[in-house]
Amino acid sequence: MISEKEQKVYDVLHKLDINYVRYEHIPVFTIQEASELDMDTKAHHCKNLFIRNRKGNQHYLVIIEESKKVDLKKLSLQLKSTPLSFASEDRLDKFLGLKPGSVTPFGLINDINKKVIVVIDEIYKNQQENMNICFHPNVNTATIELTLRDFQKYLQWCKNKVLYVQV
Repeated sequence: MISEKEQKVYDVLHKLDINYVRYEHIPVFTIQEASELDMDTKAHHCKNLFIRNRKGNQHYLVIIEESKKVDLKKLSLQLKSTPLSFASEDRLDKFLGLKPGSVTPFGLINDINKKVIVVIDEIYKNQQENMNICFHPNVNTATIELTLRDFQKYLQWCKNKVLYVQV
């Protein structure tokens, strides 16, 4: 059964004429758990982190390749930010309408005030646009695959500020 949160994602993708493939699975909370699923896809799985600056007045959704780790000190320098830390569960819900384990750029649908800055690993800026990537559709019991080109189309629709950084 598809929840209202998940259906909202599919409604937007349909409106934008974006094709996707949906994979239903057991709940997964980490990228490691997701990599152990038996999904028949060669798409790149993305790791998504929701962080904030020290003052708590700026929030970032960081999207990186699944095997990479983020050095928050270096990232704060790249973003010209005060020190960064992971945002609380309450902030995740308030800004993106998401729960831990389901952090995804599709949560930007719920950021009506466009407060969250999207930070993307520059590896995705220079890739072929027909490369496929995967994200949760606002729940951790499904994964959707779409092209990088279509993901960029979705981000343009969101109208959040997007930055590319070297991770």
